[in-house]
Amino acid sequence: MSEVVFMNKKIIAVAAVLVNLAVAGLFAQSADTNQAPAAPAATEASASQAPATAQAAAPSSATGAAKYIAAAVAVGIACIGGGMAVGKIGAAAMGAMSENAELSGKALPFVGLAEGICLWGFLVALLIIIL
Repeated sequence: MSEVVFMNKKIIAVAAVLVNLAVAGLFAQSADTNQAPAAPAATEASASQAPATAQAAAPSSATGAAKYIAAAVAVGIACIGGGMAVGKIGAAAMGAMSENAELSGKALPFVGLAEGICLWGFLVALLIIIL
């Protein structure tokens, strides 16, 4: 029972770090959009266009922050799941190989499949950020 509680504490700690990074990215993104670029004094037409561009930039900053949060969640959940899978499968594979060394060829590919979960999470996050 204590192993389950310890595992839950690790998952909560990793989730807290991911949430903190996502919130930090959100504030960094909003700080960049709050800094208005220096606009030269021009005619009334360019002055009337300035509020329109500021309003158009607001939805894109929210979308950008949501992209970073979604990417962090994709990588975080995939890595937590992959880590739990590798831990369980790796322990079982090592136990089986200690009793019968011929099982190594059958057991190790399952560990690689579990590690692939993390790679898929990273690829999904990369596609979220790029697209």
